[in-house]
Formats: sequence, C-alpha cells, structure tokens
Amino acid sequence: MRNGLEKFRKERGIGQEELATALRVSRQTISSLENGRYNPSIILAFRLSRYFGLSVEDIFIYEEEEND
Repeated sequence: MRNGLEKFRKERGIGQEELATALRVSRQTISSLENGRYNPSIILAFRLSRYFGLSVEDIFIYEEEEND
C-alpha cells in the first residue's frame, strides 16, 4: 500500500513529531508510515483522514499484488 502522508504533512508545514503528538502515536510510527514500512490500523487511518480533512482513500492507495 502506498500513501501520500509525507506530501500532505509537508504541504501543511507539519513536522513528524507534531503529527505524532496530535494522533497519539510515536514519531517512529509516522516515519514508518511515510516510508511504507508500516500499514496503519483502521483506527489510525481514520484519525489521519480526519486530521487532514481527507478521505482514507485520498491518503492511502491500495495496490493489489499480482500472483503469477
């Protein structure tokens, strides 16, 4: 799954620490989300969407993997 979290965060001039505090997660969680190393829980995905005023689908892009 890809996401536009870093783009939305930087467009608004928000640091990782500030976002983490607002969402009650660690800065490392934000970093891992932005780098694609971590997929959020549904609750965190909704918190992010509400924080940015966007839909979950605007932030997270699900790409199905092809199994050949």
